[in-house]
Amino acid sequence: MDSGKQLTGTLVLAVFTAVLGSLQYGYSLGVINAPQKVIERHYGRSLGVVPDDDLASYRIVLGNTTEPEEVHPSVVMYWSLSVAIFSVGGIFSSFLVGFVADFRGRIKGMLVVNVLAIAAGLLMGLAKMGKAHIMVLSGRAVMGFYCGLSSGLVPMYVGEISPVAYRGALGTLHQLAIVTGILLSQVIGLDFLLGNDDYWPLLLGLSGAPAILQTLLLPLCPESPRYLYIKQGKEQEACKSLKRFKGEYDTSKDIAEMKAEKDELMKERPMTILGLLRSSAYRQQLFVALMMHLSQQFSGINAIFYYSTAIFYKAGVTQPVYATIGVGVINLVFTMVSVAMVDRAGRRTLTLIGLAGMCLCAIAMTVGLVYLHTYSWMSIVSMAAIFLFVSFFEIGPGPIPWFIVAELFSQGPRPAAIALAGCCNWTSNFIVGMFFPYVEVLLGNYVFILFAGFLSIFTLFTYFRVPETKGKTFEEIAAVFQGKRKGSPAGASVTTELEQLKSSAEA
Repeated sequence: MDSGKQLTGTLVLAVFTAVLGSLQYGYSLGVINAPQKVIERHYGRSLGVVPDDDLASYRIVLGNTTEPEEVHPSVVMYWSLSVAIFSVGGIFSSFLVGFVADFRGRIKGMLVVNVLAIAAGLLMGLAKMGKAHIMVLSGRAVMGFYCGLSSGLVPMYVGEISPVAYRGALGTLHQLAIVTGILLSQVIGLDFLLGNDDYWPLLLGLSGAPAILQTLLLPLCPESPRYLYIKQGKEQEACKSLKRFKGEYDTSKDIAEMKAEKDELMKERPMTILGLLRSSAYRQQLFVALMMHLSQQFSGINAIFYYSTAIFYKAGVTQPVYATIGVGVINLVFTMVSVAMVDRAGRRTLTLIGLAGMCLCAIAMTVGLVYLHTYSWMSIVSMAAIFLFVSFFEIGPGPIPWFIVAELFSQGPRPAAIALAGCCNWTSNFIVGMFFPYVEVLLGNYVFILFAGFLSIFTLFTYFRVPETKGKTFEEIAAVFQGKRKGSPAGASVTTELEQLKSSAEA
C-alpha cells in the first residue's frame, strides 16, 4: 500500500476542518454586497441623517432597480469604510501569520484566532442594539484581521499535511471553500431570505458561524508532522502524526525527507520577513510567489464581480442579481474542475491556460461594451465573456497562488514567505477595490483593456519564470530555483551563501 496514494479519514477531516476558515473568508468577502441599500438605510438612521418616516424611500423590492434619490455623504463614507476596512485588517494581520503558526503550532494557531471571528460575528450580529455603523465597522475590521491570519494558516497547514500525489488537489480546496462561501452569502443575502430590513444583522453575524464548528473539530485533528519534527524536534510525535494522516506504514522515508529539510534549515539563520527580503538565495522564489498573487488580484476578477450586475442590467436581464449568482455558480463549478485537474495537468499549465483565456475574455468584454448599443447581440458577447472570464480564473489563477507559495519554500522561510504573499494579495485587493470605480469613470467602456494588458504580462511571466511543481517534494522544488540537483556543482554556491548567512548571524 503506497502511503502517498491514499486518502484517510483523518486527513479528510483535517483538511475539511482547516478550510472552514476559507469558507468564512469567502462568506465575509461576499456578504457585504447583497444588503448594501438596507444597511445604508440603517447607517442613515444611526447617523441621524435619515428620518424614520423617510425610510420607505430606501426600501428595496426584489427586481426593482429604482435607487433612492440621494445617499447622504456621511452614509457613503461609512459604507465605503465598512467595505475597505476588511482588506486593511487583512493587510496588517498577514504579517503575523508566521509568528502565529510557529508560536504554538498550526492547529493551536487556527484555534486561537477563531476568537477573533466569533467576536466579529457578535459585533455585526448585534448591530441593531448599538450604533449600526460603528458596530458593523468594528466587526468588519476584526473579521478582516482574522481572515488575514486564516488565509495564511490554512494553505500552510494543508500544504504540510498533504501527500505529494494529492497536494495540488487538496491545496485547491482552499479556493473552493472561498468561492463556496461567496456563493452562500449571495444566496442567503437575497431580499426574501436574510438580505432585508429585519434580518441583515443575522446575515452579517453568520460570518462567525464556521469558526464555531472549526473550534469544535480542530482538537480532533493532528498537528502538522513537519512542524513537530522540523520546528519542535519531536520525532516520535511526528511519526504518530504521520500514521494518523496516512494509516499504518513505514514512516522512515517521510522522516528522512524532513530530516534532510531540517539539516538544510540548520545551515540558515532564522528567516524573518526582513531576512527573506534581503536573501538572494530565495529571491527568485519570492519574486514568483508575489507575482502570482499580483496576477490573481490585478487580473480584474473583483472588478468583474463589481461590474457584472451593471452589464447584465444593460443586457436586458430583468433581475440581474440572479445572473450574478449564476456567475457565483460558475465560479464554484470551475474551481471543482481545477481540484480534479491540478495534479494531472500541473500548476504551471493551468495557470497559463487561465491567464491567457482571461486576457482574451477581457478583450471580448471590451468589444461587447463598446458596441453594446450599436449591435443588440453584443450583450450576449458581454455576458458570455463574463462567464468565461470567471471560468478561466478558477481553473488556475484563482486557486493556485494560495498553495504554490507553500510549495516553493522550505520549512525555514515558508512562514515569512506566506506572510509576504498574503500581504501582497490583501494590499492589491484593497487597491483594486478602492480605485476601480475611479478608473472605470476615467476609461469608460475600455476599462478592461487595462486588465487585458496586465494579464498579457502575467501570462508571459508565468511562461518564462514559473516552474512546474507537480509531484515534486519541497526539496526538489527548491533545487529547481537553486540551480542544483543531487551532486550538481551549482548546489555548492547556494550552500556557501547559506553558510555565509549563518556566519553573519553568529557574528
